[in-house]
Amino acid sequence: MPLIRISELHCPRICVYFFPLELFLIVSPSRPIEGNTMTLTCKTQPPPQKLDTKLQFRFYRDGRALGLDWDSLPDFQIPAVRKEDSGSYWCQAKITSIKAKLSRRVQIEVHRVPIGNVSLEIQPPGGHLMEGEKLVLVCLVTGGTGDIVFFWFRGARGVSLKTKTQHSPVATFEIAAVRESDSDRYYCAADNGYGPSLSELVSVTVKIPVSRPTLSLGAPGARLLVGHTVELHCEARSGSPPILYQFYHEDVPLGNSSAPFGGGVSFNLSLTAEDSGNYYCEANNGQVAQRSEAVPLNVTVPMEDRNEVLTSAVIELLLGILAPTTLALLFCCWLKRKIGRRTAKDAVRNVPSPVPQESTYFNSQAPEQLHPDYENVNIVSGDEVYSLVYCVQQERPSAAESPSGTHPGDKDPSAIYSRLKKADFTDMDYDDVM
Repeated sequence: MPLIRISELHCPRICVYFFPLELFLIVSPSRPIEGNTMTLTCKTQPPPQKLDTKLQFRFYRDGRALGLDWDSLPDFQIPAVRKEDSGSYWCQAKITSIKAKLSRRVQIEVHRVPIGNVSLEIQPPGGHLMEGEKLVLVCLVTGGTGDIVFFWFRGARGVSLKTKTQHSPVATFEIAAVRESDSDRYYCAADNGYGPSLSELVSVTVKIPVSRPTLSLGAPGARLLVGHTVELHCEARSGSPPILYQFYHEDVPLGNSSAPFGGGVSFNLSLTAEDSGNYYCEANNGQVAQRSEAVPLNVTVPMEDRNEVLTSAVIELLLGILAPTTLALLFCCWLKRKIGRRTAKDAVRNVPSPVPQESTYFNSQAPEQLHPDYENVNIVSGDEVYSLVYCVQQERPSAAESPSGTHPGDKDPSAIYSRLKKADFTDMDYDDVM
């Protein structure tokens, strides 16, 4: 039916009746998803542009008005719709105080996205803690919309630890100070209305730190001698196994041993003269290593062993001193033999003739026949000096026949004396040099 106007004769003011006006509520999108935007539109029939006046609109859900007041816009928007926004919706239009009829009700169902994968992370990573440290269990989900209910469980039987609801894909649960009894397997679950989704089991290991160990020495007697075997025993009174022990002698590592089920370990040491000194041990089960107090150990060396040690030391000292001297003597002998060979070669190659004008013989009154017995003496240091000596065989006259003053001093009459001639570099044997 067409729009009917009432003349001003019957109505002193302008009155417009929406007798044939129809209202329709449109929802976009038609299947809203939680977390997305949802728009409500109040559509009129005929359209507002064909009317001579402006309309005012308002929207309702389950009998409650949405928004603060009437609006000239036919649209109403919900930026992030939630599951709780599901319900019965309609709209209404009016001109000033004149109300139009309501639109038909529309039932809107807001849909959620189911939760995807659920995982549990542990801080610190790896799940290895010392007693007294803080444990953080982080539950994470992929996908899923709306409020999520998180659950934390302990052990395969699922002992409930904590429940938390929040509009977030991540939730945490903390244990401020763990104890050794908290060692177990943990998992979490998440639910946003489609049923809980579970994570995998994650192991948590809580250890007790090792206490300061004690080092003790076990020996066959009070007096420790070279050759005896002494037992070093290291033990920490408390600490979660396995425990690794390390033995030291004056900060030098001797060896290590592990106690897989706790307790202490021993280390056997066969004593030598150098084993006297301070000993200590360390215990470690994954946190900070604990060191024992130092224990002194004195090794007694028997008298015969001392003599052997002293003899060995003396021999080493003599070898250290005599070795260079022996080398020097061997070098001198070699040099002397080389010089002798050099002299012999000179004699064979060129037998020198006597030089009367350069030699004076004190015990010869007349020239005698010279025998080819000679000796060359060479001194290789500084200026080289050589002497050519001839031995003359003759009868020694008696004391009565010897003229006085012939033999000065106590000189042997059978000896030949000659002057020494300073060597000239031109007399060198170049064959030896080459």
